[in-house]
Amino acid sequence: MPGYKKLGRDSAHRKSMLRNLVTDLLREERISTTNDRAKEAGRQAEKMITLAKRGDLHARRQVMAYVYDEDVVKKLFDDIAPKYADRNGGYTRILKLGPRQGDCAEVVFLELV
Repeated sequence: MPGYKKLGRDSAHRKSMLRNLVTDLLREERISTTNDRAKEAGRQAEKMITLAKRGDLHARRQVMAYVYDEDVVKKLFDDIAPKYADRNGGYTRILKLGPRQGDCAEVVFLELV
C-alpha cells in the first residue's frame, strides 16, 4: 500500500493537481477543497515550508522545481518561512465546513497556521 492517496487520478494528474493546490495555498494562505485533497496538499506544503526555512540556494531550487509561480516562492522564502522559524512542523490546519451540495464530499478549509 502506497504512502499516499491516489485520489482517483493517474500519477501525472495527481502530481499536477497537488502542485496547483500547494501553489494556491502558499499564495492565498487559505484554500477550500475536499478533505482527502487537503490532507495530501498539506503534506506537500509542509515539506515546502521546511525547505524554505533552510533558506539556502539549493532549497530555493528544490522549491522552484515543485511550486509553479516564482512570486509565490519569493513570498514563501521572504514572508512565510521566517514566521515558522521557531516551529518544528504543523504549519497547516484543516477546518471542516461540511458536505458539498452536489456530491456530498466533505469540504474543508486548508490554511496556514
